[in-house]
Amino acid sequence: MSNQPVWRSDQGDGTYINPILHLDYSDPDVIRVGDDFFMTASSFNCTPGLPVLHSKDLVNWRLVNYAVKNLDFPGYDQPMHGCGIWAPSIRYHDGRFWICVGLPDEGIYMTTAEDPFGEWSPLFCVKPGKGWIDPCPFWDDDGQAYLVHAFAASRCGIKSKLILHRMAPDGSCVLDEGSIIFDGTLNHPTLEGPKMYKRNGFYYIMAPAGGVTNGWQTVLRSRSVWGPYEDRIVLRQGSTKINGPHQGGYVELESGEAWFVHFQDRNAYGRIVHLQPVHWVDGWPIMGDNGEPVLRHTKPAVGRDYPVETIPASDRFDQGKLGLQWQWFANHIEHWYSLGEYGLRLFTQPVSGPLQTMWAVPNILAQKFPAPSFTATVKLTFEPQIVTEKAGLVITGNNYSYLALVKLDACWRLERWLGSKDQKHDQLEAAVELDTNTVYLRVAVDEPAVCTFSYSLDNHHFHGLGSKFEAVKGHWIGSKIGLFSFDPGSTQTLGHADFAWIEVEGGAAGGADLV
Repeated sequence: MSNQPVWRSDQGDGTYINPILHLDYSDPDVIRVGDDFFMTASSFNCTPGLPVLHSKDLVNWRLVNYAVKNLDFPGYDQPMHGCGIWAPSIRYHDGRFWICVGLPDEGIYMTTAEDPFGEWSPLFCVKPGKGWIDPCPFWDDDGQAYLVHAFAASRCGIKSKLILHRMAPDGSCVLDEGSIIFDGTLNHPTLEGPKMYKRNGFYYIMAPAGGVTNGWQTVLRSRSVWGPYEDRIVLRQGSTKINGPHQGGYVELESGEAWFVHFQDRNAYGRIVHLQPVHWVDGWPIMGDNGEPVLRHTKPAVGRDYPVETIPASDRFDQGKLGLQWQWFANHIEHWYSLGEYGLRLFTQPVSGPLQTMWAVPNILAQKFPAPSFTATVKLTFEPQIVTEKAGLVITGNNYSYLALVKLDACWRLERWLGSKDQKHDQLEAAVELDTNTVYLRVAVDEPAVCTFSYSLDNHHFHGLGSKFEAVKGHWIGSKIGLFSFDPGSTQTLGHADFAWIEVEGGAAGGADLV
């Protein structure tokens, strides 16, 4: 199995290329603690949630932990697409790490840890209610604590405004009703995602505006935490091909350099992560190359060179625990799977609720698209108990497609399915009969996320099944590569599917003719 990364930002010559992560870590925030950098990002309804990433140089990142195992709120046992964990912020204060997050239907919550690689506290409520999103705590020099956040119009009818609260120093609650400190309705519509900092006597709020796909990065500045705030746009697409460069976190290095991490929305690939240099002029940050994002740049001056790090995509399932790249589409249960000499065993789960489609399946085990072009191959052996069970490989999104192995009376059949979040039934597109329950499934993805599905009986000769499929993003998240074993027609004790391995390689050499 290849160990070559499918996307590498570090060029090995003292420079990096953007994105630093060609992965859907949307709404990233980043901090520096000593010579370590930590990042978190949105995870929505997927679990485990609140990813924790670590780097030594802002370019090479490892996924090291999750702060939340499951979302302990009603409804999340089923896929709550687009809900859950939105735009968290990460901070270090009083010897502890803090992640503050808005759940748009539940309120603002916090989790803390002394060791970011270890156990994080259960989420505790700072401010309950609908529509409070994108929170950021701030501890001032005098010990007073504050919380700034934005609003989701879909939940509370308010948008483009930022509100500031006094907060208990231990982060346990807000102490007042808060005051609107900036209204971006006219000049910065959809102002959200605020991150608060203090520098040379000024309070700064770095906040994205303009919407996910084509927005820009705004910076607000005031001598008083309560304002009034003046505003400037410090990063926008300009003449580049990097659309909507905004929403992220700011850090300063011991060397004096300053950097900004942000996302770019790439539809099916999700909101991928970029890194921009920051220069200060007359008390204002100028990001990228005179306010436009860079594609290639000298790496941050952190004092030494560090090894190339990438987040794994291939997996032999032989480490005794799931790789951190994997997430489920709902609150997960340990008995959904096991690991052993067979690799990964997914126990078939029934689909409950009004929809019996892939959109409603909670036990899809999935990982993010890792590169613009890649090929993912899995070895599947299926042991169902009843004929309605399915197991296979899926490309998720608001429109989705999958290969599913099923058992017939006298043989096995590999099926190619298409579906959509708006349909009540998935549609069978093509099928082929097989004489074995072991098959190699493959999807080759090439820009702009065009997927070619194929199968093999020997892992050498692959045969296409069905037409090409152009992936699209899901509800606020990018498409994912998923493994599944589910039954839309039964509530009985069911069978299992063994995935011996998954190999993800750069490039989309499908090696198959379509049928």
